[in-house]
Amino acid sequence: MSAEVLELHGDIDLNEKPRVTAELEPLIERQITGIVIDLSQVPYVDSSGLAIFIDALQRVHQYGGKLALAGLQDNVRLVFQISRLDKVFQIFDNSRSALEAVTAHQRH
Repeated sequence: MSAEVLELHGDIDLNEKPRVTAELEPLIERQITGIVIDLSQVPYVDSSGLAIFIDALQRVHQYGGKLALAGLQDNVRLVFQISRLDKVFQIFDNSRSALEAVTAHQRH
């Protein structure tokens, strides 16, 4: 069982896409089966930020892993709701509960 929490900080927009991708890429390459992206320190996400998460989710699912988001601030949560991505991603209030969810199936 392997699970990790990635804590992101600051706005996630087109300018920050390379940095965020660089932080996420090693987890996906190592095929971590439970990835939690903690967004509690992220005040803003634009469409390019959403694209990073969608791509990551698809790639993690391809190898049978789980990806969850945690700690969304109200305006970030609103972006996910408007884009209906709150129906696509598992979203939790904090990284602890998200970590429990992505590792639950691995304990059996």
